[in-house]
Amino acid sequence: MSSAIPFICAPDYAFAAPWLAALQAALPQEHIVALDALDAAQRAECELAIVANPDPRELAMLPQLKWVHSLWAGVERLVEDLQHSPVEIVRLVDPQLAETMAEAVLAWTLYLHRDMPRYARQQAASQWLEHDYVRPQDKTVALLGLGELGMASAARLLAAGFQVSGWSRSRKAVPGVQCFAGDAQLPALLASADILVCLLPLTPETRDMLDARALAQLKPGAALINFARGAIIDDNALRAALDSGKLAHAVLDVFRAEPLPAAQWQWQHPQVSVLPHISAPTNRRTAAAIVAANVRRYRETGALPARVDKQRRY
Repeated sequence: MSSAIPFICAPDYAFAAPWLAALQAALPQEHIVALDALDAAQRAECELAIVANPDPRELAMLPQLKWVHSLWAGVERLVEDLQHSPVEIVRLVDPQLAETMAEAVLAWTLYLHRDMPRYARQQAASQWLEHDYVRPQDKTVALLGLGELGMASAARLLAAGFQVSGWSRSRKAVPGVQCFAGDAQLPALLASADILVCLLPLTPETRDMLDARALAQLKPGAALINFARGAIIDDNALRAALDSGKLAHAVLDVFRAEPLPAAQWQWQHPQVSVLPHISAPTNRRTAAAIVAANVRRYRETGALPARVDKQRRY
């Protein structure tokens, strides 16, 4: 009989019980339990764990652990915690997650495109004023990142009529998308953007990537959507760009500290829309099915799913 599979998450995680139920339903032949339900002997038998922002000290309680399956697509914290560990990391690759993100990218792009922040300010001032309409064909949405999330987002934006450009570390060819690659072509991508959408993973190379110099390369009056990680943007540079009018608006779903502390400037800035990290929530049903398929394959063949490259950090 297979050993139990511990589910390890942050102690204050509100959805631990629903995740346990979804994972157990998807893996009826397995025993999915919270770590504290296992005694020392049972923990010593565990080769894999399913995790959601786990405490590395709890992972260390599993001496035979070979791999962890994250319930999230973003795994930079896990990579940091396990950088020097032999434990392999498998991140969630869920087509539904990409579609959910693409939906959010399109929704908030349209919010900016149709000038909703300006009309909200006019409403607050009881001001009735119409502005000229601009066609989506006359605006370029630039995507930082052309992985699964970027590709799905590009398809939605193209279908809505926008011009789309995209940047990736290495060269890609995407039908209908003007593609840029590498550090040398990043300025050209930024200069093309009416709306810049950040979908990059957080790595040493992308940390503070959108600094004062990068933001200065955007078109005057461009807008920014960050659905990636907060640390990719230099917050002081962002605030300066908004205050100066260089940037018209920023939609921010991710921050360096989450939840965003009440004293942070983003909450009250008139040109910022703050979201509580909800652009692409993981769907428990589809994610549990993907985790289950990976676990069953491992039990049957001993083969691990595609692992995260700890050097590249994704």
